[in-house]
Amino acid sequence: MATSVYERIRQDIVARRIDSGEPLVEAALASRYGTSRTPVREALYRLHAEQLVERHGRGYVVRETSPEEILDIYEVRTSLEGTAASGAAARRTDLDLSRLRAAHEAMASLDSADGDARAEVNRQFHEALWRASHNTTVVDLLIRLHTHLIRYPTSTLTYEDRWAVVLDEHARLIELIEKRDAPGARQLAEHHMEGARDVRLRMYAGQ
Repeated sequence: MATSVYERIRQDIVARRIDSGEPLVEAALASRYGTSRTPVREALYRLHAEQLVERHGRGYVVRETSPEEILDIYEVRTSLEGTAASGAAARRTDLDLSRLRAAHEAMASLDSADGDARAEVNRQFHEALWRASHNTTVVDLLIRLHTHLIRYPTSTLTYEDRWAVVLDEHARLIELIEKRDAPGARQLAEHHMEGARDVRLRMYAGQ
């Protein structure tokens, strides 16, 4: 039950059904999810450990979004994406390459300008890349970081020509991984995430 309640609260935070800064009252959450306060308390403790909620007085609130958080997240993610790409170039299998190409083709063939649809196929590509690194620690950390980014409601993939840039960089990244060019893959992956960071900051500022 505790795990179920945790997953439901977490999904509602990530999907922004619970707003940033909103107080998380144990009694109210227990009523909302049809459970006792104990699994709610345990769920909030786990969400605090994941930094999706923060302490406020004697209770919790959903963490506010901020440009500082964007910079913090992307600083770490840029480094980890570079590590994943480098690892993929060094350790990829033919199956890994097949999965990367399939994910890229799904992106290229997507006939939609919807931000959520683009974000989903982009996530699938990046997860294929992470798993091609065969580094479970890196995969786990990147999945956690991705959770924080999707709290920001608008996808960077709808901003100006970002979609075209992403498709081009993904194609080049596959080529580098196929050639086992680990330094080149790392450099491009880091450049790719720096571009995403810059777009995210411009969007946050309303530019």
